[in-house]
Amino acid sequence: MAENVSIKRNVAASYISSIYAVLISIVMAPVYLSYMGTEAYGLIGFFTMMNAWFQLLDMGLTSTVIREAALFRGGKISIGTLRVFLRGLEIVFGVVSITAALVILFLTHTIATRWLKIGNLSVGDVQVAVALMGVIVPVRWIAGLYRGVMIGFEKMTWLATFNSALATMRFVGVLAVFLLIGVNVKYFFAYQFVVSLVDFFGAMFMSRYLIGVGKAEREPFSWKPLINNTGFSMTIGIVTTMSVLLSQADKLVLSKVLPLATFGIFSLAVAAASVINIAGTPMSQALLPRLTKLFAEGRRDALAQLYGNATQAMGVIIYPAIIALAFFSEPIMRVWTGHDDFARHAAPILTLYAVGNGLAAFNFFSYYIQYAQGNLRLYFIGNAILLLFLLPAFIWGGIHYGGVGTGAAWAIANCLYFLFWVPLIHVRFLAGGHWNWLFRDILVVIAPTTLLCWVISLVAPWPQQRIPLIGSLAAAGLLLLLTAVASSSVARATLLRIIRRFNS
Repeated sequence: MAENVSIKRNVAASYISSIYAVLISIVMAPVYLSYMGTEAYGLIGFFTMMNAWFQLLDMGLTSTVIREAALFRGGKISIGTLRVFLRGLEIVFGVVSITAALVILFLTHTIATRWLKIGNLSVGDVQVAVALMGVIVPVRWIAGLYRGVMIGFEKMTWLATFNSALATMRFVGVLAVFLLIGVNVKYFFAYQFVVSLVDFFGAMFMSRYLIGVGKAEREPFSWKPLINNTGFSMTIGIVTTMSVLLSQADKLVLSKVLPLATFGIFSLAVAAASVINIAGTPMSQALLPRLTKLFAEGRRDALAQLYGNATQAMGVIIYPAIIALAFFSEPIMRVWTGHDDFARHAAPILTLYAVGNGLAAFNFFSYYIQYAQGNLRLYFIGNAILLLFLLPAFIWGGIHYGGVGTGAAWAIANCLYFLFWVPLIHVRFLAGGHWNWLFRDILVVIAPTTLLCWVISLVAPWPQQRIPLIGSLAAAGLLLLLTAVASSSVARATLLRIIRRFNS
């Protein structure tokens, strides 16, 4: 029982920390926009993209250190083996980070003058900002290695607290720099470098404390523990590479073809659409082990039931947000940013990425059922097909239509995957249950919610003033959420259980 309580506490801590980090970034985005302008915000979007692309260099090593730490706690390996393994990773990460930082520093002028399309910002300021990015990104990446140790030791509560404190420093603390020193992209990224050092040293000291460095005789160094995990690391690395390519190729294309100010508008719209992704990690943490257990026990009916119920629950959680962002994109952006012209330009991008992200969330359920049965072949093939479609579509759409073009490609690709590839996966892994999944667990929630949203979009008189508009959008969102809950048998049963427990 104590173990179950600990797992629940860890998942809850991780969930709360993730939501807090996403929400605080969303809240602060229009503040940055008002202080720095769209061009400087475009640099922040470029920095976010660099962080994501840098994960390609990880090649599954962080996931491997999580596994090794967990194996030590389970008595499968010694503390000496874990220490030697981590030492080897520190060498690899250190060499790669220093090399990458030097490359970025060498290319600073080229990035600032030939890749980014600068308008009003000075080239010198942008060069300094890019140079700082080239140091910040590798430092954050190495900190992620030490986070892997903490996750493997299941120190999720400590890590969640640490991450929340860092998010507050990173997103809110920079306002003190603006007020005390001045508003400049150089100062913004210099402050982010300081926060990255806090991140690095805090994570490093905690991970060394957990593995007890200095408390026992030093083990002789060997590459053997690292080499023995090459196969596992490469498998995770391929998955990570596909994920980064699918989610970041559009940003890379647009950072080249769009003026930096326009890229800032795109980055803000994509940030708003990312709200849909909040529920993904907690859902996978709860669902993957249980589906795997049911498959191992041969309980196929229970597996299919849980799979459907979880899909329905996810629909209740995220679909009101998906459809609201799609139909009410302009008033939402107007409330969020306070700029009418900005909202008009960002609204179609937000609509398309909200639809694409929503479809991707439902598509990812097919990964859960493949993972549970230990066969990811169709997952790899499907993602390879997606990449073959998306990469040229992003390039063509980005060059000719900017963020609207890449957003359309993202939405269409995920729609085609949902219509044609997910049924194929279900034939193989869900024993003919695709149509039940589609009609009983998805359409039953999204059909009435979509209909109501469409009616609201036709009749709702959106106020021009910001405060009344917030109230109108909140009321519409609440109606959509209540409709989704009322349409879901899973949500209704859960509410009835809560009411009965409360009354008893």
